Amino acid sequence: MDIANIRNFCIIAHIDHGKSTLADRLLLLTGTVNQRDFKEQMLDTMDIERERGITVKASAVTMLYTLNGVEYMLNLIDTPGHVDFHYEVSRSMAACEGALLVVDASQGVEAQTVANAYLAVDSDLEIIPVINKIDLPAAQPKVVAEEIEHILGINKNECFHISAKSGQGILELLEAIITFLPPPVVDLTKQTKALIFDSHYDEYRGVICYVRLISGRLNPGDKILMMGSNRSYQVSELGKFTPGMKKIDSLGAGEVGYVIANIRTLSDITIGDTITLAKEPAKKALPGYKKPLQMVFSDFYPGNNTDYTHLRAAFEKLSLNDASFTFVPQNSPALGFGFRCGFLGLLHMEIIQERLERENDIEVVQTAPTVTYEVVETSGETYRIDSPSQLPEKTKIAELREPFVKLEIITPKDTIGNIMKLSEMKRCQLIRTDYISPTRVMMEFRAPLAEIVYDFYDQLKGISRGYATMDYEFIGFEVGDLVKIDILVNKAIVDALSLIVHRSIAEARGRKMLVKLRKAIPRHQFEIPLQAAIGGKIIARESIKAFRKDVTAKLYGGDVTRKMKVLKRQKEGKKRMKSIGSVQIPQQAFMSILDTSD
Repeated sequence: MDIANIRNFCIIAHIDHGKSTLADRLLLLTGTVNQRDFKEQMLDTMDIERERGITVKASAVTMLYTLNGVEYMLNLIDTPGHVDFHYEVSRSMAACEGALLVVDASQGVEAQTVANAYLAVDSDLEIIPVINKIDLPAAQPKVVAEEIEHILGINKNECFHISAKSGQGILELLEAIITFLPPPVVDLTKQTKALIFDSHYDEYRGVICYVRLISGRLNPGDKILMMGSNRSYQVSELGKFTPGMKKIDSLGAGEVGYVIANIRTLSDITIGDTITLAKEPAKKALPGYKKPLQMVFSDFYPGNNTDYTHLRAAFEKLSLNDASFTFVPQNSPALGFGFRCGFLGLLHMEIIQERLERENDIEVVQTAPTVTYEVVETSGETYRIDSPSQLPEKTKIAELREPFVKLEIITPKDTIGNIMKLSEMKRCQLIRTDYISPTRVMMEFRAPLAEIVYDFYDQLKGISRGYATMDYEFIGFEVGDLVKIDILVNKAIVDALSLIVHRSIAEARGRKMLVKLRKAIPRHQFEIPLQAAIGGKIIARESIKAFRKDVTAKLYGGDVTRKMKVLKRQKEGKKRMKSIGSVQIPQQAFMSILDTSD
């Protein structure tokens, strides 16, 4: 196909503003999917996406549409809307020239709308603003158009008013995509270069690479070279997503499709790598992507019916399909062998855990999430740690730095007071306040990430009656008055429960954890002390009382001294048991730490 007739674009929006519904409507209108095969959320292939009604993975689809007698190829990439999957959005944008920025007509501009719009501008994409859900009774398209102009600087008269559900205005939008979005820019060197923007693993066919061909041509049988890993493979199949996988004879410049080349080893593929021809390799690789910065870390250990090798295999499969997830082996005296895993946020962690259990039928024990800290030793050495157990001795630490983020919250103006109280509790500093409409305001804070990832979002939704939205962006590490809390169960440190917190909240957090542990650990035949300590100083204590076994039940009649002897023997036995007794900590105890409700 002539490159002037190709359009590569993505749909970006805040969560639940109608991206997947709009993608469904475009598939129907272009005849890519017929009414008989159609189902809602066509591009959300995972069960977890369909159940939660959110997009987790970006998906690609090729549509053909004829306008004024000319056939156009429209390559659409549907992207996630949640802040945790920001990385998926940035990857998709690198394969596009344009973006549809979708805004809900009743909810208006939200935090992720702003973040994604700036991301599109940074990627030099042509933006078409789209106001969706105009058929809702609460829709205010004119007010929302003014918000778009005020916050994003896009002319309100350029907005397209549509209803993705009913199909109203979709035909005009389709024509606008062809008219206003530019065709792909082709590299004039003629050397074959293709960007790998995503991939997934198929048990029977190996690694399937999603590619955008920047220049040149790919044909089945070509010997290709991965410029990052310097490995060669032979192309066995090329195809497009329509939305199912459809085999084709060749991929030309500007097109989006998939490549299968009998790649069996998961680690051989890097998202952002450049594919070129082995016989005529390109001189310079494409820029690719910045590595995703994991912000939240948690330990995963095999559960009751799972072994270590099974868990490792499941993680390897997941890490191919999700480049922003990392894992390294970890050993804990309390829980045995497991993995230290890195995530972009709490929802990302939750999705990975659920996918582990569903797709691989395994059980995991998970520790409380922590963030990355930067340690400056007295020797001058600086390095990052993602687990409290990696913290050196107190005497060796010159500075301990925690990650800070720029936090943007969009909320109704009547909840500003409550949000200010919450932000003060979480050590956030207000930078500016901007009214985006007479009833809604955007607040910007400097906030410590450790306070944001723990339970901030749940509390924010609670105090704003579900109306507030937030987005955050990492800005750097700053020195803080941080301490490590050790949790002792029966006077033995359980390293999987250790955490790093700000000194001002150390005692309250330590006590809260002990109360939860006391309820979660079953009673033994001896008293179990639970302690929270900073260094050698105990800051909180709870006790799990011993079972009271009635050893005198079988005695009847006779002298009282018989009873006294038996009770004395029990007392001595309990003393001996306490000195050698080890406490079994159940999985529920670790899960209770994750529960952020009081």
